[in-house]
Amino acid sequence: MLRGILIAVLAIGVAGAGFWGYQEHKEKNAILMNAENNYQRAFHDLTYQVDLLHDQIGSTLAMNSQQSLSPALADVWRITSEAHSDVGQLPLTLLPFNKTEEFLAKIGDFSYRTAVRDLNKEPLSDKEYDSLKKLYGQAEEIQNELRNVQHSVIKNNLRWMDVEMALATGNETKDNTIVDGLKTVEQKVEGYEETSFGPTYVNMEKKDENFQSLEGSTITKEEAIKTAKKYANFKGGTDVKVTENGKGSNYGFYSVNVLDKDTKLEASMDITKKGGYPIWYILSRDVNKQEISLNKAGNNAVKFLKDNNFKDLALFESMQYDKIGVFSFVTEIDGVKIYPDSIKVKVALDNGNIVGFAAEEYLKSHKQRKIADPVISKADAQKKINKQVKIMDDGLAIIINDLNEEVLCYEFIGTLGEDTYRIYINAKNSIEEKVEKLKNAEPVYEEVV
Repeated sequence: MLRGILIAVLAIGVAGAGFWGYQEHKEKNAILMNAENNYQRAFHDLTYQVDLLHDQIGSTLAMNSQQSLSPALADVWRITSEAHSDVGQLPLTLLPFNKTEEFLAKIGDFSYRTAVRDLNKEPLSDKEYDSLKKLYGQAEEIQNELRNVQHSVIKNNLRWMDVEMALATGNETKDNTIVDGLKTVEQKVEGYEETSFGPTYVNMEKKDENFQSLEGSTITKEEAIKTAKKYANFKGGTDVKVTENGKGSNYGFYSVNVLDKDTKLEASMDITKKGGYPIWYILSRDVNKQEISLNKAGNNAVKFLKDNNFKDLALFESMQYDKIGVFSFVTEIDGVKIYPDSIKVKVALDNGNIVGFAAEEYLKSHKQRKIADPVISKADAQKKINKQVKIMDDGLAIIINDLNEEVLCYEFIGTLGEDTYRIYINAKNSIEEKVEKLKNAEPVYEEVV
């Protein structure tokens, strides 16, 4: 009887393991199928967008009036943005495709910058028209190459997951149609780099993700640990783990975790090797009850920044999320707010301690700037604002516009109905650069089932 029970148990175990394995296999296949479908959609969308791009550039060549040309170029900009997004969804992390991305970004920049200017006063120059003709021919070449790849994918039922696996393992075979086709596209685009986009061209390629403006000498692991402990401010004994990151890039950083042995609280921080600047900091703990005001927490955030040698910063926004205060600071020089230099500080509203800090944007953007005087007056800038907006405050600010340029603007804070807006008018040419709707207070829902 015991033997029979053991056999039954083993049979159940085998059946259970088989069922579990089947379920795992089924779930894995579902995930792979979903990834494959997303890759196929992104690639076919990319091919379609390049088709549209070629046709739309061709249409602009036959246009002459601003009424037709400006919307057409704006459409070129929209199409290149969508194509750029499709490229980003393909499994190309290990396959260089950056020249194609840069080419799309340059077309988008040229078309956007041309579309927003007054073409009646400043029509397309001969040089710009020649550039458009070149772009038309180059778009056709890319279109044909992508269509060849698309034809092979459909005809031979090729899978993008096989491409990803081949790239990850370095086993690209000579007859890998997708890889070879995309390499051909990349090689063709590389030959377009000498194309002149005319005087309107401004760099709209990917923003620099390195910390180019950092000052100071390279720090050691021990110095990184010392900085992390200073921020954590744990009173008892600690366990520390350090990981060195950023190998192969233009900058490196240390990731430091500090564990308080008594409270079991853990603080994490990334610190740049050059200069030893904190990129971000998080203290993981529960905040159970609010004991201090948001204003008091803001004062603690200001003191924290001063104690850690962050200077010339002004508080421009404060928000409360549950029992955490979040405060945003920007550099302010001679009354001009510099929004690219932004820092966020999170403060617990139970004891006022700092539980979060993010300075990545500040470290990437902060540098010595020569701020020019406004060309237009504040009164002239205000005339560009909707007359229904009631202006409550104003000042000067440097922002990043849609072309990734830093521009000096008049900043107006105004209300329209129940909503509040920040409106930025270019202080040089009176263009309305940006309009931001500020967040309203979140409604509180109680006893909702």
